[in-house]
Amino acid sequence: MDKSHVEELMRKNARHTAQGAVASYIPELKKQDPSLLGLCMMAVDGRTLSFGDDRSRFTAQSIVKVPVLLAALLDNSLERLFQKINLSPTADGFNSIVSLETKSDKKPLNPFINSGAIAALSMVAGEQPEEKFRRVLELFRRIAQNPHIEVNEAVYRSEKATGDRNRALAYYMKSTGILECAVEPLLDAYFRLCSLEVDCHDIASLGYFLARNGLTPQDERLADRGACRLIKAVMATCGMYDGSGEFAAMVGIPAKSGVGGGIMGVVPGRCGVGVLGPALDEHGNSLAGVMLLHDLSELFDWSIY
Repeated sequence: MDKSHVEELMRKNARHTAQGAVASYIPELKKQDPSLLGLCMMAVDGRTLSFGDDRSRFTAQSIVKVPVLLAALLDNSLERLFQKINLSPTADGFNSIVSLETKSDKKPLNPFINSGAIAALSMVAGEQPEEKFRRVLELFRRIAQNPHIEVNEAVYRSEKATGDRNRALAYYMKSTGILECAVEPLLDAYFRLCSLEVDCHDIASLGYFLARNGLTPQDERLADRGACRLIKAVMATCGMYDGSGEFAAMVGIPAKSGVGGGIMGVVPGRCGVGVLGPALDEHGNSLAGVMLLHDLSELFDWSIY
């Protein structure tokens, strides 16, 4: 990793922060600073490079769908998981109701749209949603090597107050048998998980974990290779909302974004990447973050294609 070249790319792409807009449908997210741009890269050989606003805190939002899916995979057979969720990309929005009702036998198209993540969370071990929440939180903390990851209470309250689209999705899935538990407690756990506060290092650690196929920096195995391969495949096809195809062509690595401005990327066998840029593009992905990852992929030849 060449630090001076990366610093140059950070300066180059900082201008894109003025071209996007912070998420507004969750009122608390409107308070984010759109000018932020941070980067952390964690190589599998132990080197870590970080730049810009890498220690600024933001909420994971849809990036948390990765540990949710991992927990669901650890707690269920693939056959059981596929009874509830498909693995198909979508050109519809991440919170689309139409795709849930008209496509794929009423099952969510994939685990990285909202309906799919809610269904996946319902399958995580635990009799009560609070137990499911703790299961995912503790798994995320262990992967990130950070026991201090907590819920941002203001964002959680804002999400819960404005989460009617997610309620519509969940109640529809309840009516079709995809959800077998009470809706409101499950959604409360989901809103809290989306509101977990992280920084670029935390999400780069998640990318590092997947780059090493389930191993932490201490060589502790928390997941098998098969689960990690499946997650990376879903990230590559579905991880950047309805911009996933364009991202695959431009950047070419498995990645998962969140409307808090984060992007978690995986360069298999090489490194994990965490980016923060709260100003979003039309797909809900960090505009400066996507452009920065494109340049980094060109610089380091990251594309898996």
